[in-house]
Amino acid sequence: MSLPFRVGLGYDIHRLVAGRKLVLGGVTIPSEVGLEGHSDADVLTHALADAVLGALALPDIGHFFPNTDPKFRGMDSQEILRRAVAEAKTRGYKVGNVDIAVLAERPRLSPHINAMKVVLAKSLEVTVEEVGIKATTNENCDDVGAGEAIAAHAVAMLVKA
Repeated sequence: MSLPFRVGLGYDIHRLVAGRKLVLGGVTIPSEVGLEGHSDADVLTHALADAVLGALALPDIGHFFPNTDPKFRGMDSQEILRRAVAEAKTRGYKVGNVDIAVLAERPRLSPHINAMKVVLAKSLEVTVEEVGIKATTNENCDDVGAGEAIAAHAVAMLVKA
């Protein structure tokens, strides 16, 4: 059965470490720490790519881009997202809209949200109005709340192309 729309959920978390740049939603954000990971470790984009893949009932990005493969070291996560969107296209779907919640105690992300929306909209092949991003803290709870990690939750709706 071919559904008129499909919905997927994505989640990612990475630890903050010294000596790495901080990339969120494809935007480099001034920070004394960055996210640890095999690629550029963009948790927001990883969660979003997983949401797109999840809407298609496919495995997560770790299946397609394993952190054990050196060819993916330092990879731009926008390329991961573009490949997830391409998977949707091959199955007859396009992105309708997305919504993302990013959880971080620091740095303050609200000044960067519009720039993130522009980058993500381009990778998703949608307008900026179809990209929702909210930044919040974790109220000093767990590793995110202690400022040791950043996490993101994402939902993607795909519609029949």
